[in-house]
Amino acid sequence: MKTIKKVLFTTAIASLAFVACKDDKKEERSAGIVLENMDTSVKPTDDFFRHVNGAWLDKTEIPDDQTSWGGFNQLRKKTDADVLEILNQAIEEKDFPKVKDAQGNEIDSDQEKAVNYYQTIMDTVARNKQGKAPVMPFLAKVDEIKTKKDVENYITNMAPYGGGGFYGFGVFNDLKNSSEYAGYLSGGGLGLSRDYYVDAKVADKLAKYQEFVAKMLQEFGDEVATAKKNAATIVAFEKSLAEPMMTKEESRDTRRMYNPMSVEELQKLAPAIDWKAHLTGIGVADLDRVIVTDPKYFKAMNDIFQNRSVEDIKLLLRWNTINSSLSSLSTDLETANWEFYAKEMRGAKKQRARDERALGNLNGAIGEALGKLYVEKMFPPEAKKKAEEMIDNVMLGFEARIAQLPWMSEVTKEKALEKLHKLTVKIAYPDVWKDYSKLQVKGLDEGGSYFENAINVTKWNYNKNMAKLGKEVDRTEWGMSPQTVNAYFNPVNNEIVFPAAILQPPFYDYKADEAVNYGGIGAVIGHEISHSFDDSGARFDGDGNLKNWWTDEDSEKFGVIGKKLVKQYSDIIAIDSMHLNGEYTLGENIGDLGGVQAAYEGLQIFLNKNGRPGKIDGYTPEQRFFMSWGTIWRTKMRDEALKNLIMTNTHAPGMYRAYMPLKNVDAFYDAFDVKEGDKMYLKPEERVRIW
Repeated sequence: MKTIKKVLFTTAIASLAFVACKDDKKEERSAGIVLENMDTSVKPTDDFFRHVNGAWLDKTEIPDDQTSWGGFNQLRKKTDADVLEILNQAIEEKDFPKVKDAQGNEIDSDQEKAVNYYQTIMDTVARNKQGKAPVMPFLAKVDEIKTKKDVENYITNMAPYGGGGFYGFGVFNDLKNSSEYAGYLSGGGLGLSRDYYVDAKVADKLAKYQEFVAKMLQEFGDEVATAKKNAATIVAFEKSLAEPMMTKEESRDTRRMYNPMSVEELQKLAPAIDWKAHLTGIGVADLDRVIVTDPKYFKAMNDIFQNRSVEDIKLLLRWNTINSSLSSLSTDLETANWEFYAKEMRGAKKQRARDERALGNLNGAIGEALGKLYVEKMFPPEAKKKAEEMIDNVMLGFEARIAQLPWMSEVTKEKALEKLHKLTVKIAYPDVWKDYSKLQVKGLDEGGSYFENAINVTKWNYNKNMAKLGKEVDRTEWGMSPQTVNAYFNPVNNEIVFPAAILQPPFYDYKADEAVNYGGIGAVIGHEISHSFDDSGARFDGDGNLKNWWTDEDSEKFGVIGKKLVKQYSDIIAIDSMHLNGEYTLGENIGDLGGVQAAYEGLQIFLNKNGRPGKIDGYTPEQRFFMSWGTIWRTKMRDEALKNLIMTNTHAPGMYRAYMPLKNVDAFYDAFDVKEGDKMYLKPEERVRIW
């Protein structure tokens, strides 16, 4: 799951999905738990992950085109196959809705734009014929730079195309007045995440990155010796920018990212840049303040910008342009990009099929345009009903848990319940779809190319984002498309969102017993609700404002409990000498623990209302609930993928998510009779009890 962060913020689980809902009681029931995947020679009280998934682990090989494999990956694979079938049918039938613009002129429908975009990605003949040509005009703009002022103008002019580097402006909810949009100034991106530049334990990966930079510079005309020299300069330059950036742990505290400044104050912070000229150039000349997300970075960037030569800066800008374009140019450059970022960094053995990669790019670019086709075929309106009923029960379960918290005062409980009752739930697909009418996506018959269409999407997103500045927030917007196998919590809107694709087996199966569904999608629902109350989400009130609603004493208790959970995860050595990062994953770990607890309460509400079934396959509903949770997190990962995830991801690896929360859940001990001496056992006083 995840929290949506757009420029900054949001929270998601990892991934999930849904099949059209029917409720025919005569229909054959699904087993829900696949017994053949279990290893019953291992006691659930010693190794719950192995007990539930052992046979699956033994017989499953990670596909060559994947770096990890498990329930989420399998569902994504299935969903991609469904969407590709729908997409290919649309290409064959060409039966798109007729749409007219405000002037009455016929334009392409959103669905047709999705098809056009996909087909230009798939047209590798045209892409290979074009080669590097599409990006050359942008590289020419870098070559024209002569002075530092030219650099500033270049960054300003490149803003609609994704930015040039060093810094960028974006629009997002004002954290302390979440009903209005505000302007944010953030640092530019780097070729790798920050830790790869500053952590000596991964120096080998940084060296490999430098080799990759040199190889790509050769592809764009540098002689071998020159390319190596330039690559060393670029990597050292990026390292100097990475060092002053917030750590990934610091960036989880959104309070650190809220630093409103007048333009004059910004000018004093980083005087090397003419900020008034930049803001005027991007069309926000009348802005009276900007929210700076990382002042320390901007102060350091100012000094770096002043001291670095124009030629060094041009090298970095050139590399940024090349690196951001590789995947949308010729197939040999796309493959080279994959070889480093997927094969070297995450241990991939084989590229995914081209149509799957194209679909992934399409989903990321104009996912809702494609989502209209997906929802029409795969998710009828009546499918929402059963999911809504489950959400209601899990919400009631969370409410009950808040009411009985022993460590929280009544004053804070009242505020917590107020926030819970204000939580907005979005299911399956938007009530109001994105308006793509102003986006031009050229089809093959119009001479359209992948690179050009990708640039058009970037500019469209930029203009759409900039047009929001100073306006009231549109809370109907979604941060994920319906065909995305995931879910998220957005703190500034105080909303949880479940795309249609997450509401499918193994997370949700309308033919299975409710215990299995509550342990799957129910716990995912609980996870997203819990993000509203994790160490980051709990800093926002029920209206989505960054506002403290805690008593000082309760806040201190919450912090102490959180540190206990941090230690539980940080004590785990996942691979070689690499520990899990309990501090960085704390929000997700709170989400998992709170989600399981709330979903369990929701299941009890359902059973009390509808009656308890007998054992199924020899297991009680409570046992099947926890087994279902363990099943959805079954995971195998390549070593490099595991290391990369620990370095860069706010989620713990799935194999730990499957059992770590359960060690803190009293109901799990009751369900499986876990006793002192069992490996899954924690003393009652050592169990973390948050929500």
